[in-house]
Amino acid sequence: MASNLVHITRRGFGETMRRDGWWVQSLLTFLGFSAFIVYSTWAAFQGAHYSFGPYLSPMYSPLIWEASGQTLTEHAWLGSWPSWLPAFLRMTPAMLILWAPGGFRFTCYYYRGAYYKAFWADPPGCAVGEPRHSYWGERKFPLIMQNIHRYFLYIALLFIVILSYDAFEGVWFIGPDGHKHFGVGVGTLVLIINVILLGSYTLGCHSLRHLIGGARDVLSGRPVQKKAYDCVSGLNRRHMMFAWFSLFWVGFTDFYIRMCSMGIFTDYRIF
Repeated sequence: MASNLVHITRRGFGETMRRDGWWVQSLLTFLGFSAFIVYSTWAAFQGAHYSFGPYLSPMYSPLIWEASGQTLTEHAWLGSWPSWLPAFLRMTPAMLILWAPGGFRFTCYYYRGAYYKAFWADPPGCAVGEPRHSYWGERKFPLIMQNIHRYFLYIALLFIVILSYDAFEGVWFIGPDGHKHFGVGVGTLVLIINVILLGSYTLGCHSLRHLIGGARDVLSGRPVQKKAYDCVSGLNRRHMMFAWFSLFWVGFTDFYIRMCSMGIFTDYRIF
């Protein structure tokens, strides 16, 4: 009698029969994420050169308090940095708010799949051997914390409103008479593009698609919810693209405003 038993040999770490460059995407993801993490961490610790005229860096928005030692500007919601915060904490305004957009991206469904492969090699790629033999999934601590993504979404939507207001403020320049006058500079366009890319990324979120569809798994017989679901799906199909473009542009926006504030870049006025 023939045996139906099949013996499966587990692949060793990195072992695969694939002949394509499966590692290229993970390498690029690792380099891209690492570069952004290094720059954003450095920028967050600076506590200076985060605004220039009507422009405010998205890494410092909303600006709850002006950074310690900085001149008070109209960007600060509550005025100067409070004296009751201990100096040894070395906190800057960015550290008060970056946990929100950072948490939204860190728990994003696309980013999970990207950095699981690039940083944790879990797995390094499809049909490629993993360095571990157990499987935790996202039902146990600490990975179960990824499910908080839907709540970070609500905060991220609020940030889009705030950054949109910052872009609106970016068209009002102080003239020689001391009053605000409408104008458009290169920095204005940088801020507007930043909102568009961040909005496209946020509004294409998988959790928003489920929410906008009425939080239902079946949409047949519900044409209005189905139409709303399909609308978000249009952005969701390009979620990876907007995730990377918006990540890059946030860093570039901070860099541009920082360079203008330091006098290295000239913010040319278009009109």
